[in-house]
Amino acid sequence: EYQKSALASVIIIGGAGPKAFCAGGDVSHLANDIAKNGEAGIAASKDYFGLEYRLDHLIATYPKPYIAYLDGITMGGGVGLSVHAPIRIATENTLFAMPETGIGFFPDVGGSFFLPRLEGYTGTYLALTSSQLQGVQNLYAGTATHYIDSSVLGNLTSRLAELVFKDYDNLRARLKIIDRTIEEFNTGLPHDEPPQIAGNLRLAIDYCFRYDTVEQIISALEKERDSPGAPWQIKDWAAQTLKTMSEKSPTSLKVALRACRVGRNWNTAETFQREYHIAANFMKHPDFVNGVSSRLIHKPPTKAEWSPAKLEDVTNEQVDEFFKIEEGAESLELLTQGLDYHHYPFSHDLCLPREEDLEATLRRGDQKMGKKAFVDKMVGDREGKIGVREKVEEVLARRCDVDEEGHVTWKG
Repeated sequence: EYQKSALASVIIIGGAGPKAFCAGGDVSHLANDIAKNGEAGIAASKDYFGLEYRLDHLIATYPKPYIAYLDGITMGGGVGLSVHAPIRIATENTLFAMPETGIGFFPDVGGSFFLPRLEGYTGTYLALTSSQLQGVQNLYAGTATHYIDSSVLGNLTSRLAELVFKDYDNLRARLKIIDRTIEEFNTGLPHDEPPQIAGNLRLAIDYCFRYDTVEQIISALEKERDSPGAPWQIKDWAAQTLKTMSEKSPTSLKVALRACRVGRNWNTAETFQREYHIAANFMKHPDFVNGVSSRLIHKPPTKAEWSPAKLEDVTNEQVDEFFKIEEGAESLELLTQGLDYHHYPFSHDLCLPREEDLEATLRRGDQKMGKKAFVDKMVGDREGKIGVREKVEEVLARRCDVDEEGHVTWKG
């Protein structure tokens, strides 16, 4: 109805209460249903995920401006309702995470698409560890396109409701108008919250999580933890990350990593159709019921009994089974056709500059300037968008040198 209505020019989704945008679907109900009703519960769960993924895909391909207010807890199913929106607004209350590997599941709702498209191997790190991004960190990481204080959301909503677009404005033009409108409500960035996935930590994440097996990732983390030359902060981070991953479902870890790797080549339609089958296979696996029961249903939470309990006991053949589509299996019928893509079509216009774009600019060789001048130019090119300066300065500090003439150059 919104799509057809001439009165609905902008779609905004936000949380109904003060605590959360959306903390996820009712997986406790699904686990209880499977435990009590067996195959009937599995079939009902599959239907549930089919409805959820159809909605997520519709959002990802929606032809009108769709804006998500990530004001509060944004996890699991809440990520599916927001992360594929072209405009995603974080506030000081945002708490973003994909906690699925801790309950015997995998980062779904399009996680196989958006996680591997975050910069470096940040997405793999978030998928395997369920690490949380708080507040403005979502802007720096790319899970949000804007950051404003929650106190102005009401005024922003009123302002967006007043926008009138020209009939010939395409979606890109309309989103650009909205982008400028949001910047009118810029309240600045928190002065005491610089980018956290930055510097040595970002280098360590990219080094450790670049591998294609969980065993290799764990080995790399162990080397960081035990390295006599590593900064103590990185050694502590590596030790904590190893502890965190040891508590996850071994099967979930391996399936999540595989999904991050193969999902780099999927388009949006293929992502949700493939995740539909992966989710259905998890409904048949004991880790889902055990994980949800232990972590979400039992009060207080208990330690989950994973099966298999060790990484080495989860074979490649077992992981392959999650990605197999049986001959004659039902394909998820999506609500929109012909609007799919392999990369978010508006991220270059709306997100902070990506590292590869900065690298390409510097490697062209036609931008001979010092660091400050280069940062100022990037900020000017993005019309003063908040967060650009901080993001570019972090990338230059981590990836660039200055030559004898004082010009910034890309390392390597």
